[in-house]
Amino acid sequence: MKLINVTNSHSKMVYQQLENTDANMIKVYTIGNTTVIYTDAYKHAEIVLKNSKRNIQPSEIDFVHTYFKRKLDQGAYDFANISYLESPGLFEMSITKK
Repeated sequence: MKLINVTNSHSKMVYQQLENTDANMIKVYTIGNTTVIYTDAYKHAEIVLKNSKRNIQPSEIDFVHTYFKRKLDQGAYDFANISYLESPGLFEMSITKK
């Protein structure tokens, strides 16, 4: 699997999120038909996996979790206390900052 950065293709959504939430950075990626939205705010980070055609696969969740755990500063985020929300076609990880 490979994450492809497509943030520029979603500029309207990124602008609206930055305008209306506490986010200070948003990046949008794809893994095939699954969209991954990474949002960084002052006290937390959110990672949302979305697929309108099927449910999110466990392998996609593991891949994205491993990717961001490796990419994000281990000292700044509390990876031991990640909260998860799951619904059909949607999976969200919320990581608090230390």
